[in-house]
Amino acid sequence: MFRFSALLSGVAMAALTVPAQAQQAYPVSDGASAPGDIIVTGEKSTRTLQQTPTSIAVTTSEKIERENLITIQDVYNRTANLSETYGSSGFTIRGVSNTGVGAGGQADAASVYVDGAPIPKWALYGGPTDMWNVQQVEVLRGPQSTIQGLNAMAGGIVITSKDPSLSRWSGDARVLWSEYNDRTFSAAVGGPIIADELGVRLSAERRADRGIIHNVTRGGYDDKLKSLNLRGKMKWTPGAIPGLEAIASYNRVRRDGGYLYEYARTDVPDPFGHRTSLSDQPNSGKIDSDLAVLNLGYPLSDQLKLSSVTSWNRSKVHSQIDSDGTPEDIQAIDNRYLYKTLTQELRLNFESDRLSGLLGAWYYRRKGAIDQNSRVNIATPTSTITGLLQSSGFNAATARFISSAYAAQLPVIPVAYSADQPEKVETMALFGDARFKLTDQLTLIGGFRFDHERNRYAAETVAAFNGTLPDVNFMGAAFAPVISVINRGVLGLVADASSPLASNTRTFNAFLPKAGVSMDWTPDLTTAFTVQRAYRSGGSSQNPARAELLPYDPEFSWNYEGSLRSKWLGGRLVLNANLFYMEWKDQQVTAYFGANAYDYNTVNAAGSHLYGFEVEANAKVANGIDLYASIGHVRTKFDDFTLPTGATSDLDLQGTQFPYAPRWTLSGGINGQFGGGFTANLNASYRTSVFTGVGQDQGQFKVSGRTVVNGKLGYETQNWSVFVFARNLLNEKYAQYAYKAINQAILGDPQTFGVGAGVHW
Repeated sequence: MFRFSALLSGVAMAALTVPAQAQQAYPVSDGASAPGDIIVTGEKSTRTLQQTPTSIAVTTSEKIERENLITIQDVYNRTANLSETYGSSGFTIRGVSNTGVGAGGQADAASVYVDGAPIPKWALYGGPTDMWNVQQVEVLRGPQSTIQGLNAMAGGIVITSKDPSLSRWSGDARVLWSEYNDRTFSAAVGGPIIADELGVRLSAERRADRGIIHNVTRGGYDDKLKSLNLRGKMKWTPGAIPGLEAIASYNRVRRDGGYLYEYARTDVPDPFGHRTSLSDQPNSGKIDSDLAVLNLGYPLSDQLKLSSVTSWNRSKVHSQIDSDGTPEDIQAIDNRYLYKTLTQELRLNFESDRLSGLLGAWYYRRKGAIDQNSRVNIATPTSTITGLLQSSGFNAATARFISSAYAAQLPVIPVAYSADQPEKVETMALFGDARFKLTDQLTLIGGFRFDHERNRYAAETVAAFNGTLPDVNFMGAAFAPVISVINRGVLGLVADASSPLASNTRTFNAFLPKAGVSMDWTPDLTTAFTVQRAYRSGGSSQNPARAELLPYDPEFSWNYEGSLRSKWLGGRLVLNANLFYMEWKDQQVTAYFGANAYDYNTVNAAGSHLYGFEVEANAKVANGIDLYASIGHVRTKFDDFTLPTGATSDLDLQGTQFPYAPRWTLSGGINGQFGGGFTANLNASYRTSVFTGVGQDQGQFKVSGRTVVNGKLGYETQNWSVFVFARNLLNEKYAQYAYKAINQAILGDPQTFGVGAGVHW
């Protein structure tokens, strides 16, 4: 912590005393912007970062190259109030997980978009989110329900790949080789097919990683990885139709590697230096992802532009894990996901001296299914058996004696469980966002979204006893009839988890307003305040133990946010900040009903609030040296938790914090160019401790904070570069999750050194 604090203090001091320089961004044609201004597109209007009150963290192509960012997880770990969750399974924005915070509900709370297309949450750990050939990543913090609509209560992440050039051919290639035989080969080439009219850009990246978690039971490495990411993009601006712009893109990913998280044993000497696994079953994740997008734009006049964005995505995921983590064949999970997503957006952007904004219509359809196949063990419910025996005439002592003896023979009930869960979600929306200048300094902000959703969830389950029942005579012939009845009860308990195909169709309407005001105190100092409503849709949840499909309602929040956008020292220093408060009602959480560990479903039972801030700064110390830093703070709390009748309270959330919600996230770095071609980058990120579970006992599921330092040193010319790099330079030993009961943990990345080379022409 001391090392990172010293680095951050130096960044802050420099930011207050020296000029700053914005990072490289898209070319700007807006006369109100200046060279070097960062243009953000996540709000579907071409505005600079300084003109946008929404808290947006931007990672440019320049930063991706300087810090040697490989995956979207690298961006998570370097952004204020953004954090990885369980392995690579997802992320939190301002303490809110992309899948919600109460472990309930089907809809996401945040989404990742690639070139305008939403990526399903099941594919985030290995889908088209790698950083090669990416122009910009925007992290929109806070609700985006007015603009983004579905699955944007916490925010969104917008990834934009590089466009083709219409003026000249160029190419890039890179090779990375690091410890543990991790090898990455990347290439991209593009240029005009018809000068100034038609261009194309193609890119490919191949990664082969041996892995670091040695499986001593099966041999090899649990986290080995092979992946191929192909991108193609075509841009057309026909001279015969002045103003028309068409961009078509296709992204294909094939990934064969470890599961979205990988456990390592903690009951071995030096678990960080010798990462081992005992699993007898595969721990793997295979992803096939195909993504196509067509983006059309045409100016109707000097003040009006019509746009259309069409996307299609197919994601096929096969996930396997040995859930007991031992050399014995006890439990295993084998899940398959197949989803197809279609979106269509029509948008009219308008701009005049006083009024600017957009009106749009949106359609979203997701169809697919989850095919679950598991072998699980359920703890034998001794209290249930005791109660049944007492109701049959046995006294309490005898009932407890029999149930305890039975549990000694059958401590767990082995179940072979399969489920087919098809779904279809359709959403239609009308939305608008506008700014009206009352004066040259004072601007009113307004927006709305009317969202109509119809979703259909279905489930068919088959559960079968997968073991050997106790011999009816193990307590003697006198108790044989009783044991026989208990055996039948166990079989009945398992059979109750089977159900024929059942489905629920739900329809929801939501009106989501937004209002605010912005004040330009000077050309370089702007403050704003906004308030908006956000929404996460309801649906249907299956109770695995009871084989029932049960409805739950939407959840809503109100977000209040203030922002500061400023430039200092003649526009050379950039300092931005956001302050927020969010109130959340009718939250979807998981409630347990007591029959066994699988007797649960989603209910609306919680209310909560969160508040905090982000501050980001960029500064240039001297010629060739610049610094950057960000700090985020968030406090989360469940204010109330009222379960429905019949639910248990062993997971009471009241007064507890959200999972994976670090109170403090800090990051900073320094870039240097010196000696006629030498370049260097040193960056660090800090995250405080987090709870990895929910409920009053979440203190048992706490992992400590960590500081991770990375660096890169190289030499580059106009056409080629060579460099060395280090990840986790100081060899910080930390865990993302610890399962103490079975001596397993998800460990953070180890200290890793590597070399690389690139060419550009």
